[in-house]
Parts: sequence; C-alpha cells; structure tokens
Amino acid sequence: MGGETTLGRTTSSPAPISFFPRLLGKVAPVQRFLVFFHQLMLLFAYGGMGDGMKTVIMGAGAMGSLFGGLLTLSGEDVWLVDIWKEHIDTIRSRGLTLEEKGKSEKVHVHATSEVASVGKADVVLFFVKTYQTEKAVSDALVLQKENTAFLTLQNGLGNEDAICKQVDRREVIMGVTGQGATLLGPGHIRHAGWGKTFIGELDGKITDRANQIARIFLQAGMETEVSSHIDHLIWEKLFINTGINALTALTGFRNGQLLNFPETLRLMESLVSEAVEVARKKGIPIEGNPVEKVRTVAEATRENRSSMGQDFDHKRRTEIDAINGALVREAERLGISVPCNQMVTDLIKTIEKRF
Repeated sequence: MGGETTLGRTTSSPAPISFFPRLLGKVAPVQRFLVFFHQLMLLFAYGGMGDGMKTVIMGAGAMGSLFGGLLTLSGEDVWLVDIWKEHIDTIRSRGLTLEEKGKSEKVHVHATSEVASVGKADVVLFFVKTYQTEKAVSDALVLQKENTAFLTLQNGLGNEDAICKQVDRREVIMGVTGQGATLLGPGHIRHAGWGKTFIGELDGKITDRANQIARIFLQAGMETEVSSHIDHLIWEKLFINTGINALTALTGFRNGQLLNFPETLRLMESLVSEAVEVARKKGIPIEGNPVEKVRTVAEATRENRSSMGQDFDHKRRTEIDAINGALVREAERLGISVPCNQMVTDLIKTIEKRF
C-alpha cells in the first residue's frame, strides 16, 4: 500500500477546482482536455462556484462513506450518521481511510450515531439499505428545516415511495450513481470504480436546488448530471443491479470476474433481458443495448465487490427484494414470466435464512 496523507477538512470553505487533478487522473491523456472542459462547463451551467451546503448522509457504509469522504475533501460541510458504533468511533478518532489504487488518504469527516446532535441540514442523502429506509427517514426528520432536500441514491425500486410516506413529495429528489466502493473494515473503504451520477426531481423539473446539489458533487470530482427523466434512469440502474449484484453474491466474484466465464455471462444476459422485457411492458424507454451497458459497468468496476456481495460476505440481509425481487413482483403484475430472476431471488433468500 502506498503512502498515507491527511487531506480532510471539516470546514465548509470551498475548494472549487480541487477535484480536477483527481478526476483527470482517471482518463487517458488524449481525453483529459475534453473532460476538463466538459466539467468546467457543467460547473458554470449549475451556477458557478457559490456557497456550500450542509449535507447529512444517513448510512455510512461503503457508498455513504465514499460520498462523505469525497465531499469533505472538496471543502463541504458533511456529517455521516450510522448505527455501527465501531465504524463511527474509528472515523471520529482516526479519520476515514479512503483507499484507491494502492494509495490511501485520511479524511476527517464529521461522524455520529446521534442524528439529533447534527442540527439542521440543507441536504439529507440516504445510503441505507432499502429495507431500512422508512426508519432512516423517521430518524432524519429532526434534520428538516424549510427547503431541506431529501435525496436518495439507493439501489432498487421503491425508495422514493418509502421517503414520501413521511416527507412531502416536493422535497424529495431521486438519483442513481455509477460510483463503486467496498467497505474494508471500520473506518476504511476502497474507491473501486468511477461512474456518472444522475439526480432529478420527481416531477421532472430542472430546479435550482438540483443544480446546486449537482454542483457540489462535481466539485468533489463526481461527474453528475440533472435529469428530467430520472425515473427512466432508475430502471437503467436496475438493469445493472439485476445483472451484477445477485450473481456476485452467489458466486463470490468481484464485478469484473463475471465477464471471465461463459456461464456467468449467459446468466447475466438472461437476467438483464428479462428486466428489459418488463420495462418495455411498463412503457419505459430503452436506449442502446442494456446487456452491453451492464458488461461495460462490470468492467469499469472490475475490482469492486457489489453491495449484495459484501452483504453475503458479512452474512447480512440483502436488498434482493428491491432489485431482482422487485422485478419479479412487477412481472407478476404484468403477467410476464421471469424465471431467471425468480430463481436468483429464491436462492438469495434461501441462503439468507442461514445468517
């Protein structure tokens, strides 16, 4: 492992262009100018470099910690909230270790298990498991002030419905992210894959607050776009989760290893093809070749262990009911047969009974 540096900050003073070297290091030299120019134009489109926002992240697992760490490094005021005491205590005493390509850095991000101690938030970002969403929303209501945005970047279907049971729909924003992260231990994560993040209002409007959230993500080095059709993108992400997550859990593979064997490739194609059939029946527009997109994501996150795989590693309940299981339920309502998704759902749920 490479050297360790202490780069985190707990103030909200902006560091508007600090992410460019980090982001440009991910692409080939011939593409760097285009990436730089594209991100710079997006920052101006989203309102320049203005003031930061106080962000509270409910759920400090791999992805929650990744977003918290990157946002803190860019100068944002961020709080991680989680019930895992050892993880929170480690972050508070020694910082969050963010590892990438053999190098690591310490990020001194705020962390607590007592959400009421945080104060009010501009953005509440949910990264808890889907079956924990309602409880997390209930806990997070103490953070709410006028115009607080409740944003979900969780996997699967149904998270926005769970949030809207307790929060006005006008305050809720949905999103998906292609970022990948692995939790290595208390206070220690690996950034295992870079991918684009999309966010959008439930009514499809392009709003100032969505643009502002996109801007702070951009400043943290995470390519982000505001979409007027976020519901369509939720389904595109579902295709990816459907094709990768359960298979990595059942096989013990990392994402990229699914591409190494004809058997797993066939299973991946069958799972995704069934999901596409259900989406078409629901009237969801399908762009490009979803199977190829899933393969591309698996390659881009080759070293990542999917969230469901990590759940299996630690003998935890998975989000199968919100991914392949949700697809099975949608198919039943539409009168469609999805035998491969039914099979992996049953296998995951059977194995979970041993946990």
